[in-house]
Amino acid sequence: MEFRYDPLLIRNFSIIAHIDHGKSTLADRLLECTGTISKREMQEQVLDAMDLERERGITIKAHPVRMLYTAKDGRIFQMNLIDTPGHVDFTYEVSRSLSACEGALLVVDAGQGLQAQSLANVHLALERGLKIIAVLNKIDLPTADIDGCFQQLEETLAIPREEVILCSAKTGQGIEPILERVVSDIPAPAVEQGVPLTALVFDSRYDLYRGALVYIRVISGEIKKGLAVRFMSQESVYEVLETGVFTPTQRQVDGLSGGEVGYFSANIKTTSDVKIGDTVTTAKNGAMVALPGFRVVKPVVFAGIYPMDSQDFEALRDALSKLRLNDAALHIEQESSAALGFGFRCGFLGLLHLEIVVERVRREFGLDIFTTSPSVIYRFTMADGSTIEIDNPARYPDPATIESVEEPWVFTHIITPHDYLGNIMSLTTEKRGSCIKMETLDTKRLLITYELPLNEIITDFADRLKSLSKGYASFDYSFSEYKKGDIVKLEIRVNEEVIDAFSCLLHRSKSEGRGRALCEKLAEVIPMQLFRVPIQAAIGGKIVARETIRAITKNVTAKCYGGDITRKKKLWEKQKEGKKRMREFGKVSIPQSAFMSVLKLNIG
Repeated sequence: MEFRYDPLLIRNFSIIAHIDHGKSTLADRLLECTGTISKREMQEQVLDAMDLERERGITIKAHPVRMLYTAKDGRIFQMNLIDTPGHVDFTYEVSRSLSACEGALLVVDAGQGLQAQSLANVHLALERGLKIIAVLNKIDLPTADIDGCFQQLEETLAIPREEVILCSAKTGQGIEPILERVVSDIPAPAVEQGVPLTALVFDSRYDLYRGALVYIRVISGEIKKGLAVRFMSQESVYEVLETGVFTPTQRQVDGLSGGEVGYFSANIKTTSDVKIGDTVTTAKNGAMVALPGFRVVKPVVFAGIYPMDSQDFEALRDALSKLRLNDAALHIEQESSAALGFGFRCGFLGLLHLEIVVERVRREFGLDIFTTSPSVIYRFTMADGSTIEIDNPARYPDPATIESVEEPWVFTHIITPHDYLGNIMSLTTEKRGSCIKMETLDTKRLLITYELPLNEIITDFADRLKSLSKGYASFDYSFSEYKKGDIVKLEIRVNEEVIDAFSCLLHRSKSEGRGRALCEKLAEVIPMQLFRVPIQAAIGGKIVARETIRAITKNVTAKCYGGDITRKKKLWEKQKEGKKRMREFGKVSIPQSAFMSVLKLNIG
């Protein structure tokens, strides 16, 4: 099967869905039905190339693939599919993918119905004017509620039931009708003739031998080997060494024209030269105005990443810079700690994003690392009227100079069966949330909108929500505003010395509970010394929690037998003086394992 370039026969589309609604399996069936992958090469979750994606059963990275499909009318179409993640933390991946498409398949699990993240992604697609095709998946399951899902789609998204495609990605039922609807409903890319090359950079990846591979959607013009191209945001110029497409493995082609999706390499060794959302044009007589980029997503959760061995610092720097190349939301800056040495302060989109980055550094680069407790950005208004933003407790200003502190709040949309409403309301009340509205989606489910402090949902909120609802509830969140809050700095002192690695910023109402939990944990993991060691949690000059590690005792009077009691008293006094002197000058050495076990501690 051969495709002759014609923009009218190109279809660029994405798949959007909630986690575990069968998105990757549907992509497998599309690849199989179009003959892109032979049955011999076929494996489950073909587009989920990372081991981490297969283990967790989630899509982390957007994966482009080109398919050729012969429609019923005999025309051969080029279909460019960009698979997208479903977790709320990876919304930025979805927004990048949608910017390179004209349409999207909305996949809904017939057993679970429309979920919070699906709704959020549909709104992202509608904002960009994409054509939505609704697909009801897993109709072969005994738990499938097809009529209920029809009703949800009609009431929530105004999609008539006759327009919804029924399919089972597992058995292959309904796959051909999906391809026919992509051909008939999704518009061809609008390609302007006679204008310079413009291409949108929607992703990139670092290759050990070829440098950065830049994933692009060509809007107009043509890119081919030997062409000098310019990145408009950096004004950097490179010569194209190779152009190619994904089938789904990389396949070299002569060039990419308007409307097509693929990649190019240009011996780009400096990873910072590739900006996601940038416009690529020709170095000479190129476009004057950059393409309108998509929304730049700022990191909301910050944590320190440190190497276990200080000699791995440079290797960690290289690893994070390479990861940042295909992870536009990862923010990195160098920092140092008296207790932990040199490391990096990194910004993430959520707790899952943090976990994935840490796991990728360990697996892909073989580095042994650990992270500090995650925190958010607080906004401080100082007495002189100036405003500063702080995410690191080490930068906490003098309390006397602070006028007020504001913390970020988010709108949280929770979809849950009626049965778990009480549990969820208890959880959100504990997390300082306020209910804004409650809507009935159907006879079984509710959509509840809460306003919650971001700091409360980045720790254990998702796990506890799933646990309390037996896995049935789902949630999505978006930034609301900054609100004034009673935010304090909790310090942990070991033998009167402040340990900056354990310090954190949090609401005063949570400080005592967290301080007590940290002190108890440290008392367990710090080894006993020859003198008593006090462990204290303090806010300013006030101690809110305390534990004491008792001293290793030695019976100095064991050699005394018989005689006067004054002999023993003299030895006890001598020992007491020695202990006092030791307490004044002694240093408590906290082992690395203690840092690790405390930093892993999740305290709500």
